[in-house]
Amino acid sequence: MEWEELRNGALLKAAEEAHFDLMVTADQNLAYQQNLTGRKIALVVLGSNDWSIVRKHIVRMTAAVEAAKLSRYSFVEMPLPPKRPYIPPQGVS
Repeated sequence: MEWEELRNGALLKAAEEAHFDLMVTADQNLAYQQNLTGRKIALVVLGSNDWSIVRKHIVRMTAAVEAAKLSRYSFVEMPLPPKRPYIPPQGVS
């Protein structure tokens, strides 16, 4: 679509003009920067843009897309996996 340079409101406007009903993004700031009132697009915001995390939440993403409503945001929470504790190599003090 050659929209690489578009940001925030300009991107939403271009998507609407191209008759998109929904945008999926990992830009969590967009929900605070843009007011969707009166917009003819729905926004699904992902809790991460890391594919190793996102791919584990496909069911949640699908449900959010299917439930999306024009002029509304929905957020797909994607908790980070627990960190493994650091175990120093043996023989190191």
